[in-house]
Parts: sequence; C-alpha cells; structure tokens
Amino acid sequence: MGRYEGKTAVVTGGSTGIGFAAAKLLVQGGAKVVFTARSKDAVHAAAGELGAGATGLVSDTSKLADIDALAAKVKATLGEVDFLFVNAGIAKFAPLSAVDEAFYDEIFDINTKGAFFTIQKLAPLMRQGGGVVLNTSVVDEKGMATTSVYAASKSALRSLARTLSAELLPRGIRVNAVSPGPVTTPIYGKLGLPAPALDGFQAQMREMNPMKRFGTPDEVARAALFLGFDASYTTGAELPVDGGVTQL
Repeated sequence: MGRYEGKTAVVTGGSTGIGFAAAKLLVQGGAKVVFTARSKDAVHAAAGELGAGATGLVSDTSKLADIDALAAKVKATLGEVDFLFVNAGIAKFAPLSAVDEAFYDEIFDINTKGAFFTIQKLAPLMRQGGGVVLNTSVVDEKGMATTSVYAASKSALRSLARTLSAELLPRGIRVNAVSPGPVTTPIYGKLGLPAPALDGFQAQMREMNPMKRFGTPDEVARAALFLGFDASYTTGAELPVDGGVTQL
C-alpha cells in the first residue's frame, strides 16, 4: 500500500519544478492529484509523465475565474481534499527605481492574491485534519537587493500561514509554509537574464550558501509533504529548506 493511498491533493503550479516533484511523489504514493499550469502544453506534458493518478487543469492563479474553475474541477474530481500545496508563483527582480505598476501588480496578483483566493475557494473542500502548505522563499528573511517586490509578496505568504492557520484550526486544518533557498528549477531561466549573467548569478548563489550547492525540487517537495501529512502537531510555521542560508 502506497504512502498516500486513499489521499487526495491539489498542487498549483504543478507542471515543473517543486510543484511537479510534489505531484510525482504523491501519485507514486497512491494519491489522486489535481494540478494546475498556465499553458495547455505544460499540462499535457506533465499529465503524460504523472500518469492516471493525476488530472491537470489549465489555470492562471492571478484570475479569480480560473480559481473558481479549479475549485469546481477539484470538487468534481476529488470531492474532498487532504492536502493543498499553494505553489504557483513567479520570480522577477528589479531595483527600486525600475519597478512600475505593471511589474508590481503581476507579482502580487500571482504570488499573493492568487494564493489567498486559492485557499479561500478550496478550504470548504478540505477534510478535517487536512494540511495546506504555502511555498514562500528565503527572501522573506533575507534583505536582498533588487528583490523588494518579490520578497514582499513572499513575506505576505508567510503572514498568511500564521493568520489562516488560526482561522482554519477550528476545522482541524493546519496551514504551514515551506521556504526554499536556491533550487534547480526552471524559474531562473525565466528571469530574462542573458546566459553569462545567469551563470554568474547562480554561481554567486551557490557561493553564498553554506552547503555550496543548489537544492533539488525533490528535497523541497518532500519537506512540503512532511508539513502537509506528517507534521500533525505543527501549524503556522515556516520550514526552511535552504542549505542553511537563513540559519548560519
């Protein structure tokens, strides 16, 4: 019998990186999973690899209509939910002087507004004893230049892990956060940096890390699943999975 046999889960941003790693572990463990991605091609590719235990949905977490459609799909496909991984997000960096309203709104609409309303719409479907995990970042602890908007959006998620845990605890639902450091995911390739600059940025990140390496999506996914299923006496917390960068 699989580790997650009989369990149900929703993973937003589940076609690549940490979200895909979590969805894969869940399906391999016997869970039924609904995952989202913003493109049809991404959903199709991930669903093909994940197999029959996973159902993909094209969904943009910045759009409330898409979140409503996700909730309807989850209700029809899974009924009730044991685990919600609020993972969908973007990373864009810019100095203070270069930030405009469109840049600010895009990051907060996806990373913060989308996360909040995803929990709001799916909370009624969560089972007693279920777990919600938000994907934050080490930048909610570290003051890193050019990350101001991104870091603020992730700090808001850290706050939500506390406030929503207090609100949902009477229903037995725990809300926690997993905080990744530098991880080998496609998100870095979406920063818009030329190859030499990206290589230099990643080398700098490795050098700053006490473990002198990037983490893997699987390492973060396992931590998120621990919070979602095993950490039954933990709520409102944030678990760093960062090679020690926020601790040492």
